[in-house]
Amino acid sequence: MNLPNRLTVGRLVLSPLFFVVYFFPVWTHTANVLSAYFLIAIFLGIEISDFLDGFIARKYHLVTDIGKVLDPFADVVSRLTYFLCFAATGIMPLWIFLILMYRELGIIFFRMMMIKKGVVVAASLWGKMKAVTYAVSGILGVFLVSVQRLNVLSRVVRPLEIILYIFFILSAAASVASFAVYIAGGIKGGQEET
Repeated sequence: MNLPNRLTVGRLVLSPLFFVVYFFPVWTHTANVLSAYFLIAIFLGIEISDFLDGFIARKYHLVTDIGKVLDPFADVVSRLTYFLCFAATGIMPLWIFLILMYRELGIIFFRMMMIKKGVVVAASLWGKMKAVTYAVSGILGVFLVSVQRLNVLSRVVRPLEIILYIFFILSAAASVASFAVYIAGGIKGGQEET
């Protein structure tokens, strides 16, 4: 297994660790301060490895078929883990989490169908917008949780919650739009193949 794929697997390992650290203070009724630092470190590890695996794979021609499948899977696992934590603690509305989860599961299913037909659907502008809004939502969510757990910057909590809510809505909108574009591209590509 090459370095980019190891980084991707590392992301898969860090995602459940994020979940455990996120809820550890709730389960144990212990101080939140240490968990905030660990959450930030794990979050940065996941996001930096996400950037590095693709960068290294492209730059050093280490792109593999398993990497092409594993990388987007690790992205889905890590982002849905963040969003599940946020939804379970009331930071993200459950209806938004449901939209994001259904979109990701729908894309996985549709990709498998298209791969069987030999159709590869390219990423769209909406897909890139979805990735950006997911990333910003994750950053803001972890920042909000950290501020609350560290009991600092209390004046920014309410404005941050509003901004985060806006980004959650943007994530849901970009998610639905990218799904629609992806399905349309897959259907068009499938028609061209036959």
